[in-house]
Amino acid sequence: MKKKDSKPGDKRYRLLPTTILVLILCGFSFYLGGIYRSEKNIIVKTDARPSAQSRKETGLAPLQVKSIEFPECSIDYQDYTPCTDPKRWRKYGNYRLSFMERHCPPMTERKECLVPPPSGYKPPIRWPKSKDQCWYRNVPYDWINNQKANQHWLRKEGDKFFFPGGGTMFPNGVSAYVDLMQNLIPGMKDGTVRTAIDTGCGVASWGGDLLDRGLLTVSLAPRDNHEAQVQFALERGIPAILGIISTQRLPFPSNSFDMAHCSRCLIPWTEFDGIYLLEIHRILRPGGFWVLSGPPINYENRWRGWNTTIEEQKEEFDKLKKLLTSMCFKLYNKKDDIAVWQKSTDNSCYDKLTVSSYPPKCDDNVDPDSAWYTPLRACLTIPSQNYKKLGLTTTPKWPSRLNVAPERTSMVPSGGSGGFKHDDTQWKIRVKHYKTLLPALGSDKIRNVMDMNTVYGGFAAALITSPLWVMNIVSSYGPNSLGVVYDRGLIGVYHDWCEPFSTYPRTYDLLHLDGLFTAESHRCEMKYVLLEMDRILRPVGYTIIRESTYFLDSIATISKGMRWDCKKHSTEYNLEKEKLLICQKKLSYAKQTQQ
Repeated sequence: MKKKDSKPGDKRYRLLPTTILVLILCGFSFYLGGIYRSEKNIIVKTDARPSAQSRKETGLAPLQVKSIEFPECSIDYQDYTPCTDPKRWRKYGNYRLSFMERHCPPMTERKECLVPPPSGYKPPIRWPKSKDQCWYRNVPYDWINNQKANQHWLRKEGDKFFFPGGGTMFPNGVSAYVDLMQNLIPGMKDGTVRTAIDTGCGVASWGGDLLDRGLLTVSLAPRDNHEAQVQFALERGIPAILGIISTQRLPFPSNSFDMAHCSRCLIPWTEFDGIYLLEIHRILRPGGFWVLSGPPINYENRWRGWNTTIEEQKEEFDKLKKLLTSMCFKLYNKKDDIAVWQKSTDNSCYDKLTVSSYPPKCDDNVDPDSAWYTPLRACLTIPSQNYKKLGLTTTPKWPSRLNVAPERTSMVPSGGSGGFKHDDTQWKIRVKHYKTLLPALGSDKIRNVMDMNTVYGGFAAALITSPLWVMNIVSSYGPNSLGVVYDRGLIGVYHDWCEPFSTYPRTYDLLHLDGLFTAESHRCEMKYVLLEMDRILRPVGYTIIRESTYFLDSIATISKGMRWDCKKHSTEYNLEKEKLLICQKKLSYAKQTQQ
């Protein structure tokens, strides 16, 4: 259709108000930008900060920061866990033990000091000897030793703790317990089952035993009256994080773990509309196993030791079976103190559920992978039908699955099998170069490793034959690739590096990051990220920082103020736009001063 004719003067008449409107909008945008820059906590406050990407492209001069010497925190902070600090619990409610969840301090209360080791601390015993013993002075807590002595969780002898593999449900030792479990779940022996989560892990005896059998476990426990459960696990070289199933989802994607385990973890599975068990259902992949020992399993023979009656325990067991059936679990096997349920291998069971079923299906607006400060909901997460190979029977067995591009790579921008293979090849080359610069990598000097901002877990995969394990971190604000990490048979969590991590101090031998500050410079302050790295890094531990040259000098300056010894290196291809900074943390003790 032809446009109507217009007079020449009409165009000029319309141009004037348009021009005025543009000027007003530009001025308003400038005003808002000024407010944003003045109030936002960013890495460095400057008059003009182009985006991280533009810095790399335009070749601006490296960022400079003033040197600062960080003081030591007082000895009271030797086991400081900022977001799970018992000193702050009274500020939060008791409902479902929510005070034990993450409650991070505001920026005004962030510590700007170096968390010290306990008096007498020395480098941990090396793996695999460390699995069964650790230095007492490194984790100087006696509560478990005193309260659980008859259950043989650990025992103190001289200057060491020893871990004989006992537990409440392990009267004959954890190895005999796992032997029985393997007989009930044959997939634990042939690579079908690779990843597991242990809720209420104690001192992680179960997860430690599984390592010898080729299974990788995330041991989970809150910071509670069982002093230093998670710290004991990590001190010994066993994967673990601080956490609790309470009111928020666990920091894992849906359909991830091959197996979940609870050995008298005292979680009230049938209470609150089954909300805790629904969370286990969410994170288990189709065909995955849920293993329970302790009340009400084997209640016929055990009830006398549980301060209850046989009638109460039978009722509880019947409620549990009914709840699991409604969630499309089936009883897979049962013997003595162990019962095993299996999550439905396909969607046929879920298709039979109606709108009036209990628990109800989650609506389509609930992202099953959203798990960073995401409230638990009493609804059933249905596995996506877009993926045909998420199930335990369709996922390749370990170790083949490590090198097969999972379906979930399609969820990641520029993903797919091509991007996956490129990433895998790239990290093999990078890690080979890293080992020439840091000979300790791949030796028994490095056991607990964290990749602070992974995509597919390529760094961990390239180190798979080394005597170490890697906690893979995927940004809660970045592309969701953590499901791919689990599909490969690796482990990890979501995290936001603007906040402290859910672990004790001195729990990692090596921290690796690739472009973290380039990616997060608009949100997180460099100083606090580096101080958090210092908190969780073991004395004489290492960092490998792969960053844009724009940030590297500033990182080196701050690192010097934390008493790290750092050296700058070229990357494997000697690129000018990015460099490597390899640092080692010194061992120093706190002065007896108040902070």
